[in-house]
Amino acid sequence: MSAGGQDSISGPGFADRWAARRAARARPVSGFALPPEPRSFGLQARGRQLVAGHFLFAGSLVEAPETSIWDLPLPDPAFEAALHGAAWLDDLAALGDGPARARAQEWSLDWAARFGRGKGPGWTPELTGRRLIRMVSHAGMVLAGAERARADAFFAALGAQTLFLVRRWRTATPGLARFEALTGLVCAALALAGMERHVGPAAQDLAEECRRAVDREGGIPTRNPEDLLEVFTLLVWTAEALGAAGRRVEPAHRAAIERIAPALRALRHADGGLARFHGGGRGVEGRLDQALAASGVRAKMHKGLAMGFARLSAGRASVIMDCAAPPAGPAARTAHASTLAFEMTSGRRPLIVSCGSGLHFGRDWHRAGRATPSHSTLCVAGYSSSRLGPAGAHGDELCDRPHSVWSESATEDAAFCLRAGHDGYVPTHGLTHLRELRLSVDGRHLAGTDTLGAMSGPDTRRFETILARSGYMGVDFSLHFHIHPDIEASLDLGGTAVSLALRSGEIWIFRTDPGQPIRLAPSVYLEKGRLKPRPARQIVLDAHLAEPARAISWTLTKAHDTSPAAIADDPLPRI
Repeated sequence: MSAGGQDSISGPGFADRWAARRAARARPVSGFALPPEPRSFGLQARGRQLVAGHFLFAGSLVEAPETSIWDLPLPDPAFEAALHGAAWLDDLAALGDGPARARAQEWSLDWAARFGRGKGPGWTPELTGRRLIRMVSHAGMVLAGAERARADAFFAALGAQTLFLVRRWRTATPGLARFEALTGLVCAALALAGMERHVGPAAQDLAEECRRAVDREGGIPTRNPEDLLEVFTLLVWTAEALGAAGRRVEPAHRAAIERIAPALRALRHADGGLARFHGGGRGVEGRLDQALAASGVRAKMHKGLAMGFARLSAGRASVIMDCAAPPAGPAARTAHASTLAFEMTSGRRPLIVSCGSGLHFGRDWHRAGRATPSHSTLCVAGYSSSRLGPAGAHGDELCDRPHSVWSESATEDAAFCLRAGHDGYVPTHGLTHLRELRLSVDGRHLAGTDTLGAMSGPDTRRFETILARSGYMGVDFSLHFHIHPDIEASLDLGGTAVSLALRSGEIWIFRTDPGQPIRLAPSVYLEKGRLKPRPARQIVLDAHLAEPARAISWTLTKAHDTSPAAIADDPLPRI
């Protein structure tokens, strides 16, 4: 589940603190009505880091061997929020050896002793739901061999958190955080003796949230694929828990699972990872396949766009393109100006990517990662297709989004075709961006054409005004193709092409129109769990527009197949 805690950095307000202390005064829970089963899981590598005393949370590293997680120096509020979200329990459980289990027990019981009676910064509905899911899920590991007094305090803390969510889940941030709060409430009410009366209302509230927050196509307002996976996983878990307890799964709950599953399959690349758009990453390895298998929803072709994304796939290749405007309102605070950007994967190797979310690397990286030049698409110099608002109360929201975004797909001449366009540059320049992608049926050749032009009389007049202001020098624009950092890129054929060598042994060649300048430039690859951005490279096609329209064509062609030694690099089987 989400480990960021960004929605809870401000800490609990007065209403949260009052509700937390009131919940802590209630009659304590004495034990489990139903023994909980571990459901959430993390990464063994992160578990080993924690055991070694390397605490990496929210982009900050604290090295403190043999130190309790609650005695660490706190570099910033995001780090502290991540501690209280308890994602570290998943990682320690994934490692599962003696030292990992000992730390999981000590840190969890210590949280109950220090904060379990309504104290501390972790009593927000977002963090409480996130933490309660893990504390209930891993309670068997936490309580194994624990002293009676410490176990009683832990149960009391579980009960207090459950009652807190009964009163405060509605104030959780809409979206993933609210689903976490409701999931924590349902799972805890099912597991804890004396809390059974809260199961029915919480299950109904969860179903109502499914009706409100999951649209007819299985999407959510943030358009973040990783958030969608996390919501899906939570819904599958709660359905399993309700079923195991002999409880009814509400129809709206089950229907949301059935809508989301095909959308997630469409958002998954050939390597099994999710498309990285609108603040989302690739997802925890294995979580998508596990959730899809547990859902019981049979694989079927998703028709049309999946949460605003179009997919082309053939052979070993997959292409996913953002074919909708970014989210609006509160959901836009982590959205990216990525309209018509695409990603491409060959086998298990990402090829063309987005830079990703810089949320965990500070405000500057967060804003930079959201801008159009950080995506594999066309960008008018000095402008993004959607603009970030100025610093202030709503400075994180995107404004001036495209008013019209359209797309269509077809199969033509032994290729899968996708055509799309957006008017994001019409207000500033009178210009529309059109993009056509054609993926051959064997997945070995991707051809693209990007057109920037004025498409109507008013647009032409607007463009001519901008052109006159420039002294008729033209409007500069560029095409960006960000390359995954594991790929070796080099200019080839006298600077008229770029060779892309994958670790699988594949070689892809990028070409463009004769006479069109082509260059390799620095880029970055932003991903959670790292201390700093990974250096990468990008292909850039620089151009300028002095006429009402200009088109640039380009191709990506596989010139060398996967080596026999890398045959395990074949795409993952579909679930």
